[in-house]
Parts: sequence; C-alpha cells; structure tokens
Amino acid sequence: MILVTGATGQFGSKAIDHLLNKGVRTSEISALVRNAANADRLKIRGIEVKVGDYTDYDSLVKAFQGVEKLLLVSSNDRQAVENRTAQHINTIKAAKEANVKHIVYTSFVRKTNFENSSIAAFQNSHAQTEAYLMASGIDYTILQNGIYLEMIPVFAGEKVAETGVLLFPAKEGKASYVLREELAEAAAQVLTTEGHENQIYSLTNSTSVSFTEIAKAIAGQLGKEVKYQSLEVDLFESKMKQLEVPDLYIGMFTMWAMAHAEGTMDVSNDTLARFLGRKPTTMTQFIAQIY
Repeated sequence: MILVTGATGQFGSKAIDHLLNKGVRTSEISALVRNAANADRLKIRGIEVKVGDYTDYDSLVKAFQGVEKLLLVSSNDRQAVENRTAQHINTIKAAKEANVKHIVYTSFVRKTNFENSSIAAFQNSHAQTEAYLMASGIDYTILQNGIYLEMIPVFAGEKVAETGVLLFPAKEGKASYVLREELAEAAAQVLTTEGHENQIYSLTNSTSVSFTEIAKAIAGQLGKEVKYQSLEVDLFESKMKQLEVPDLYIGMFTMWAMAHAEGTMDVSNDTLARFLGRKPTTMTQFIAQIY
C-alpha cells in the first residue's frame, strides 16, 4: 500500500495521477487529507481516503496502518517555518510506530553553505527533517526538488505583459526551475520502482536561467519588449509599497530574489530527466504555455 499525504494539494494530487498512470491499482493507493469533504475526486476514483493532520499524532498512526510506502509531501504551513519541521518529525515518528517501511520525502534543492543564504530558515527546515528521517531507521528517499517553474509568473508580476517591465531584485543570479507536475511524476517513479532506498536525489533542470533570460523569453512570446530591472532591495521594496503590494508578499519576493542573486538554487542535474525518460520542460517552453 502506498499512501500519499497532502493528497488534495497540487503536488499530492498530481503524484496520485501519475501512480495511476503507471498502472498502480486504486486498491493499492490511499490518500491522507485534512478534510474528507474536499476529497470527493479521490473517493470517486476508488482511492481510500484517510483523515489526518501533521499536528495530530494519533490520527497519523491510525492512517498509516498497513502502509508500506509513504510519500511525505512537505508541509505548506504558512506560519513560522519551524512549524514545518515539527510537523514532519511528528509524521515520521507516527510512520515508525505504524511500521511504515519506506518514506519518500519532498525536500528542496540545497547547496553547500546554504546556512548563509537568504532562504536559510526555509532550507534548514528541510535539512533538519532529512537528518531526522535518515536517523529514524526507516528506509528513505529524499527528493531535493528544484524551485517550481510555476513561480516565474508570480515573481514577474501579473502586469508584466501590460507594463513591459519585469521588476525583481535578483541581479544576474540563476536558478534551475522545474515543472511541479514533472516532480510529482518523478516521485511516482521512485514509489513504483526498486533501488531507491536510502538515496538522496537532486531533481532540477539541466540548465539554470537568469531573469534576464526569463524577460527575453516573455518578450519573445508577447512580441514586445520586456525589460528586466533589478533594483537595489530597498528601492524594490519602496516601489512595491507604492504599488500597494502587501508587506507579507514584499518580504517573500525580496527573500526569494536575494536567494536568486546568491545562486542558492543554481544547481543543474540530469536525475529528473532520467526518471522522466525525457528532458524536463524548459523555462522557454513553460513561458510559451503561460504567456
């Protein structure tokens, strides 16, 4: 039995789709959700729905009974990132009590000296989870996923086509963007094939890209000039305030932009291509679909 957590979320739901595409029977898949009322799509397909929460240990132990492989989709808790670590550890403890044999964990791409990056707290949550999982005695596979291609339109802003300006203080830093659905497909590949016990995989694209390149790709697709402007952080934040962007989002944009500038996510690897059996979707291909 394979159990997928976060099964109504964008990653978990896609992972289930790919498990089914690979021929896994619905009777061999179960789904963990926080609210069964949101799981009708899963129920209709004949997938067993179990209710549990990363913060509710007893609900997890109950849900994990009879599970051999667990896809632990990392928490999207929007509070302090430390909450995510605690939730992940709680889940791993419950899996151990329920005798789960193998945990596949969706982590995040990381480079040496990540502790000095602008997203250090976010990455450290994953690093702490990985360390706990590796010490748990359960067979593990850690998927260090690259940043989603789907974040590019968020960083570029919804008015980039209108204004012809992509404003983001990432300098000329590069990141290796990947399609979320292809990462979910890779997770399904790991869950349905052998030889992945106690492995750490870096799942990124084969090339990294800068926002100069992203702006050129958007311009090419729109058929108009799009200028990339990397202001200093204080000027960028001031501009965002003038545009009445909420402080929460300004902080998020600044954090990720600085991480780009630092090259924190500039990691190229061919493991994802190997799992997919094809080249991953490129930034240019994604831009053509979105714009």
